[in-house]
Amino acid sequence: MSDFETPRGTGWIEVICGSMFSGKTEELIRRLRRAQIARQTVIVFKPVMDTRYAADRIVTHDNVSIPSVPVRHPRDILERAREAQVIGIDEVQFFDRSLVEVCQELADAGKRVIVAGLDTDYRARPFEPVPQLLAVAEYITKTHAVCVVCGNPANRTQRVVRRGERILVGGAEAYEPRCRRCFEPPEEASGELFVEGESRPAEGKEEA
Repeated sequence: MSDFETPRGTGWIEVICGSMFSGKTEELIRRLRRAQIARQTVIVFKPVMDTRYAADRIVTHDNVSIPSVPVRHPRDILERAREAQVIGIDEVQFFDRSLVEVCQELADAGKRVIVAGLDTDYRARPFEPVPQLLAVAEYITKTHAVCVVCGNPANRTQRVVRRGERILVGGAEAYEPRCRRCFEPPEEASGELFVEGESRPAEGKEEA
């Protein structure tokens, strides 16, 4: 796909979403590095809870990385991104829905906002705030992994450890990509696609 230059006089939101191991962070880093080559001012953010590979970098599963600023709350991004032309935000499923308002405010200020995250959780349910970001974004990219069972394109994240909380940070030891046919819903999952009342993790809790 072609990249998007920062437009004159306006901003926009780009969403990169998909399952785990589908190359979301890799694509985010690629776009951010192209913006740097174009001599645009770039700043990158990540949730403070995501410490799987490094506290101050976003890192792909293949160990490609770029420096980032860890933040606890979406509003922390606004002040830090004041001078940037391009803002990258990784693992957006770790933030609450106020991130949508923050991204809108940044785009309204003429900035290019690129976010990446899981669009569904380990039960294959929409993972907020990604659905809301998809609704307001100008550009959307859905990435796919390879199903470890049959080799088909995978858009589900299969949890392979017996843990019931929604938020559980992990990598290949806890998750694997599956296609629709090979995905096995966890026993505790209901048939409802959207579940009211599910909240962000308490301070210190984590997720993939």
